[in-house]
Amino acid sequence: MKKIEINALSKRYNVLLESGILSKAGALICDALNRDSGQGLKICVVTDANVNALYAGEDQALFTSLKDAGFSVFKYVFPGGEDHKNLATIEGILDYLTENHFNRGDILLAFGGGITGDITGFAASIYMRGIKYIQIPTTLLSSVDSSVGGKTGVNLKAGKNLTGAFWQPEVVLFDPDVLKTLGYEQLLDGMGEIIKAGMITDKSLVQFILSAGSARNGESFADYMKDAAPCDASAGGKDKVPAIFGNDEALLEAIARSVDIKREIVEDDERETGRRKLLNFGHTIAHAIEKCSSYGISHGNAVAIGMCIVSKAADALGWTDEPSADMMQQITDYFQYPKNIPYTAAQLTAAALNDKKAGSNSVPIIYAQRPGFCTERKVMFEDLENFISLGL
Repeated sequence: MKKIEINALSKRYNVLLESGILSKAGALICDALNRDSGQGLKICVVTDANVNALYAGEDQALFTSLKDAGFSVFKYVFPGGEDHKNLATIEGILDYLTENHFNRGDILLAFGGGITGDITGFAASIYMRGIKYIQIPTTLLSSVDSSVGGKTGVNLKAGKNLTGAFWQPEVVLFDPDVLKTLGYEQLLDGMGEIIKAGMITDKSLVQFILSAGSARNGESFADYMKDAAPCDASAGGKDKVPAIFGNDEALLEAIARSVDIKREIVEDDERETGRRKLLNFGHTIAHAIEKCSSYGISHGNAVAIGMCIVSKAADALGWTDEPSADMMQQITDYFQYPKNIPYTAAQLTAAALNDKKAGSNSVPIIYAQRPGFCTERKVMFEDLENFISLGL
């Protein structure tokens, strides 16, 4: 079992990663709560319709382990998708908890992707002014991103994640076996965030995922890419997709390394007043793309596009010590991220100005000053459209 200890200012908790961990979830949650059993506690599993059909049956591993640990288990299922990441879903969860007499000692459990985790964490943060909750992510994206760090929230009509709270879980449990039911595009969603983590602080992580952990000692990224032909994911078969997706051990190691990068940043800056802003590399543009597409373009794919746009613009403006746009282009070509977006710089600018990170007259842009080292620069509102144009 891989274990990553998060020592955030507001709470200490562990991220545990292991194949088959769902069958141990009940006991591990009790350990996190410092209890011998869950006897006398209610736990409400919040999940979406897809995950419910795959893994949340009452006779399946998670529910069996919770019941065996003594918890009284309840379940709330919502349709899923960005269209339901809103205050109406939050109200539904809160009403369900009150109808079933949950009190401040009881627990919520997020079982699903990032949307489920964000919704459940936000509901936990405001129900009776705050109750405990657990994160069990079921996607590659949520395992490396939303399940760790304590950001929770929902969308408003004006934009993504405009309502939320910082609320840390008691424990995060990840079972890589659940990735076997994901399609290639869903895996790309998560890989976008892993690439981001490497570009922020550790270029060797990017090398690791490109080579599935088998890079030759001393080989540069450029040398590796000479032999790394773009894959054809549409053809099917593990030999047709990047090797990292066919190497379970290497993929789990990449997930753990990405989580550890986020751990180090969150411990330094839990409330995003300083260094944690680096985790937004590509995100200001990504959120604008998601908004313009009515969330038809997924988060991870939008982040990949956003990182390319920002890198190209930063290189063009001379902000970088070492250009990164070509590297980002090669990486995203290798993984075959779709990059054609039908939006103009003006449309993306209008959406970006509603982003929650925007200030009174400028938007903070995170960019790679060199691969493996990101920094922040503010772009004035009147200059943002030109900046995006340079990236497009």
